[in-house]
Amino acid sequence: MDNPKNIRPGEALDWPSLETYMRNQMPALSGAMTVAQFHGGHANLTYLIKFGDTELVLRRPPFGKIAPGAHDMKREYRVLSKLYKHFPRSPRAYLFCDDTDIIGAPFVVVERRTGIVVRYAVPEVFRTFDNIEERLTDALVKAIGDLHLVNVDAAGLSNLGRPEGYLERQLEGWYKRWELSKTEDNSSMSATYHILSGEVPRAQAVSIVHNDIKFDNCQFQPDNPDTVTSLFDWDMTTLGDPLADLGSTLSYWPEPLLAKYKNLPVVLKGAFPDKQYIKAKYAAYTGFDLSPMPWYEAFAYWKGAVIAQQLYKRYIDGATRDERMKSFGSSAKALAEMAFHIIKLM
Repeated sequence: MDNPKNIRPGEALDWPSLETYMRNQMPALSGAMTVAQFHGGHANLTYLIKFGDTELVLRRPPFGKIAPGAHDMKREYRVLSKLYKHFPRSPRAYLFCDDTDIIGAPFVVVERRTGIVVRYAVPEVFRTFDNIEERLTDALVKAIGDLHLVNVDAAGLSNLGRPEGYLERQLEGWYKRWELSKTEDNSSMSATYHILSGEVPRAQAVSIVHNDIKFDNCQFQPDNPDTVTSLFDWDMTTLGDPLADLGSTLSYWPEPLLAKYKNLPVVLKGAFPDKQYIKAKYAAYTGFDLSPMPWYEAFAYWKGAVIAQQLYKRYIDGATRDERMKSFGSSAKALAEMAFHIIKLM
């Protein structure tokens, strides 16, 4: 998570109401309350809330109309209130509030973790390390593999989702979101959806699926590029097919075929190993068969197009003033084209 900054215009909350609520729910808090905002994310709003020397992180959905099932703070609380005991990279959740009178939306309060975020390139602090891109990649793959190998029953999360039919529900749910958010027709989106629906693979395992594992949702310590110490943004977590999670990660990876497009949401730059390296490492670590990965990669780009389109529609509807989202309409088109390209080669 990046360093906190001033509150963005239009994204201040009802701080007196929040302070009263938090002091009532967490009576051990003491000292004056101060607030700041983390600016790195594109959707959920994330704030640093300090009471004296105690630092906490508050997350709530974005302003404006929310897509069905999206930005689920209750789900994030369910996961993070238990998973930290079995997957130390997940911060612990302390509090969930579904009373929208407090700050206007449900929210979750979790522990503050500090460290280094790899966003678009290797941070300065890591540039003196040998083989740094490979080492960071290995750490990311191990974090993904460790999450997918968590014993769901032991973690008390066996009721988190319905693994049977997971991919089919994902397809239908994201297609509905596309229909609700599209501002113009897109033949690549429709064609890819129909091909994906006709060739859904069978899951090899039931795992905790984060649904958005990428470098800028991870945190490292400045003296150690070999271990992901924290993983953030758990509001879409469920039980399902682990290869869908890996496909999501690969969709954020450098891709020569997307090089011609500008303003993609996340473009990782540098001498990072290619996607084949990641897949080989993951397969060796987990034992999963990755032969059906093209389906999962196509699905990930297709889903990414929906997410970009949702953010773009929030911008043009005036639900956010975040200028980064102004270009996300073209990002959605690029990701849709990439998904269709992959699915045609299957």
